[in-house]
Amino acid sequence: MASLTTVEGAVEGAVGRRVRLHCLAHAGAGVASYRRWPVAAGPGVDVAALVLPGRDRRRREPRITERAGLLEDLLPPLLEAARCGPYALYGHSLGALVAYTLTRALADAGVPQPLFLAVGACLPPHASAALVAAAEHPDELLLPLLGELGSLPKGAAARPGGLWRRSVLPVLRDDLRLARALRQAALDPVTGGSVDLPLLVFAGSDDPLAVPAALEEWRQWTTGPITVRTVDGDHFFAGADVLPALVGEACREYEAADAAKTAASAADTARTAASAADTARTAASAADAAQTAAGAGAGGVR
Repeated sequence: MASLTTVEGAVEGAVGRRVRLHCLAHAGAGVASYRRWPVAAGPGVDVAALVLPGRDRRRREPRITERAGLLEDLLPPLLEAARCGPYALYGHSLGALVAYTLTRALADAGVPQPLFLAVGACLPPHASAALVAAAEHPDELLLPLLGELGSLPKGAAARPGGLWRRSVLPVLRDDLRLARALRQAALDPVTGGSVDLPLLVFAGSDDPLAVPAALEEWRQWTTGPITVRTVDGDHFFAGADVLPALVGEACREYEAADAAKTAASAADTARTAASAADTARTAASAADAAQTAAGAGAGGVR
């Protein structure tokens, strides 16, 4: 089962509750793209990377290719974290589909919802994605598609028998299978549908796979407010500082709004309780007065 790994170097916030920002990476990768996020996200944000099986410290574990296996692995620690304070999710490419799937499952579980869901470099679930459909393609068809994204290493590593072919390509293929399964589940009215919370969508200005105009269609996948923003970069823009700065600022803004809403609700509850207490005191005073009057009347009768 997954554990929540706080990326080394998380910074302390000065004001308000800390926000736990859970991050999920793109296909074929671990969490290296989030190493700069703890500082770049700014104060008050703890960046926590969710590592999928089959990579990084979990590289010896069987990889996941279906929704059920994903939820069995990642949902339990998130359910626990959801009860411990404000949090948000960001997913990049495949990670966006994983983050969406987890958000839907969290809502079904009835736990406190994320402050927002943020997705980057990912077409909405209903859109056709050529790379996802290529999971079963032979190498000679799949590799050109990866080359267009800039995913192929240079030199001997990508050649037949090379290190990348042996160690990374199998992980990437299984991740594409997982992406296909999650897209299908999102279209199922039982397991999918829209989320009911703020949705932040980020596009890379030069992304050939998830072009900015196509990401506008994420509007169909939330009943809450949505913000769509384009940042500089290709498909792999998560490693630059601008994205974590934007997501970190969103964490602070939404946490402040949530805290203000909670405070206002508490104030309303206090006012209601005070009004009820005043009403009770008034009723008690009226009862005392009536009893006094009744006693005085009885004493005057001879």
